[in-house]
Amino acid sequence: MTKELLDAFFADNSLVQQHLASYNKFIEKKVQLIIDRTGTIQPSIEGFELKFGAVRLEKPMIVEADGSRRTILPMEARLRNLTYSAPIFLEIIPVHNGVEKRTYSEVFIGELPVMVKSKLCHLEGMNEEELIEAGEDPADMGGYFLINGSERVLVSIEDLAQNRIMVSKEKDDSLTVSKVFSTRLGFRARCVVERTEEGMMRVAFPASPRDLHFTSMLRALGLSSTEQLLSAFSEDERIRADILLNLEADTTTNQKNAFEYLGKRAAPGQADDYRVKRAEVLIDTYLLPHIGTEAEDRLKKGYYLAKMAERAIKVAYKMLPSDDKDHYANKRIKLTGDLMEELFRYSFQFLVKDISYQAGRADARGRRLVVQTLVRPDALSDRIKYSMATGNWIAGQTGVSQLLDRTSYLSTISHLRRIISPLSRKHPHFKARDLHGTHWGKLCPNESPEGPSCALVKNLALLCNVSTGEEEESVEKIIKEQKVSL
Repeated sequence: MTKELLDAFFADNSLVQQHLASYNKFIEKKVQLIIDRTGTIQPSIEGFELKFGAVRLEKPMIVEADGSRRTILPMEARLRNLTYSAPIFLEIIPVHNGVEKRTYSEVFIGELPVMVKSKLCHLEGMNEEELIEAGEDPADMGGYFLINGSERVLVSIEDLAQNRIMVSKEKDDSLTVSKVFSTRLGFRARCVVERTEEGMMRVAFPASPRDLHFTSMLRALGLSSTEQLLSAFSEDERIRADILLNLEADTTTNQKNAFEYLGKRAAPGQADDYRVKRAEVLIDTYLLPHIGTEAEDRLKKGYYLAKMAERAIKVAYKMLPSDDKDHYANKRIKLTGDLMEELFRYSFQFLVKDISYQAGRADARGRRLVVQTLVRPDALSDRIKYSMATGNWIAGQTGVSQLLDRTSYLSTISHLRRIISPLSRKHPHFKARDLHGTHWGKLCPNESPEGPSCALVKNLALLCNVSTGEEEESVEKIIKEQKVSL
C-alpha cells in the first residue's frame, strides 16, 4: 500500500518541486514587481526622467565570439564552463518635460541565471528520449543552477516568521519582550515593546534612541488624549493598571509634546524644526514599516503597538503562555525564489544608480541621451553572478550558494532538500537543536550532520512539500470583507 501511495505522490510531485515552484513564481511575478516598485529613474537632469515598462525574459542564449546568438542547453554550459542564463529585456521610456517619447524599445539590461528544469529552461517539458538526445540524465530532477560550468544549489534558509508578534520572557524572567520582525520590500526592522518586572514599558526599533517611553510613542502616533489611549486596550484590570502606571511616569500630554520628546531624544542639540522632522522620519520609515510608511498610517501603528504591549502584559501575568520560537508554525523557509528575489532587488538598485550616473555624465559632456547607451548590463549581471558563484549573499550571509553534491544520487537529492539555520555554529543553542514535536512530517528526525552543525542543518521529510506563499494584500482584503476582528 505504501509503495502505491508513494508512486501516486511522486507521479505529480518532484522531490525539488518547492525550488521549481518558487523560482517560477519569481520569474513570472516578482521580477516585474521589483521593477514596478522602482518605477522611474530621475537623474540630475532638469526635465528628464526614465520610466520603466514591461520586463521580458528569454530562454537561455549564448553570444559566440563572432557575435552570433543561439540557444544553449545545460550540457553545453557544463562542458564549456559557461553560465546557463537568460537575457533580460526591459522597456525604458525616456520622458522629456512630462512628455513620453514613443520611439522607445526594449533594452538588454543583463542576464539572470536559469534553474535547470524551470519554466525558463529548454529542458522543461522534454520526454525521456528528448532528454537523452540533449545529453541529459532523464532521472535528473533539476532545481539547481549552472554558474561558470559548476552545478550550484541555493540552500533553503530557515527563519522566524515576519510581521508576526512573538512574546518571550528574557533575563531570568525579569523582562517580557513583545517583538515583531517587520518586513517591507526587502527592508527588515526589529520592533520591540519591553515590559520590566515593575510594569514599566519601553519601545525600541532601528535608528531609535534608547529607552523610549511606550505611552509617549502612542501619543506621537495619534492616540494623544488619555481616553483615546486607554480605549486601545481591553478592559482587564491588570492591563489597565500597567497602562495607568506608565501614564503616571509619562511627561508628555499630547501629540505635539510627544513629538518634541522624541525629537529631543533623536536629534539632541538641533533646531526644533529639524527635531520634529527627524522624529517624523523615524516613525514613518523605521517603526513597523510593514503597516505603511506614510503619515496616515501612524494611527494604525499606534493600535498595533498597543496590541503588542497587551500581549506582553498578558504573558507577564501568566494569562497567556510565551510564544515558542522553535515551533514550526513560527518559522518560514526562504526557498530559491525568495533568495533570488533578494539578490535581484539588491542588484537592480545598483543598475538604477549606474543608469542615473551614466545619464548625468552624458548630459555633462553634451551628448545625446540615448537609452541604449546609458544601460551597462554588467552592472546587474556581475553582481548576481558573483553572489551565485561565491555564496556570499546580501546582508553578510555566506554559504547560501553551494556546489551541488554529486557523490551519489541520494546525496544530490539530500543537498537539494537541505535547510540551514542562520544561527551561529559556535554557540550551544540547545533548544534550537532539539527535535521539536512540530517537525513531524516536515523535517527528517535522523538526517543531520554530526558536530557543530548538528540540527542546525536539517533536511525536508520525504513527503514534505513547501507552499510558495500567497500575497498578503489578497488575504487582508478577504479578512476586511468578512469583518474579522483580530
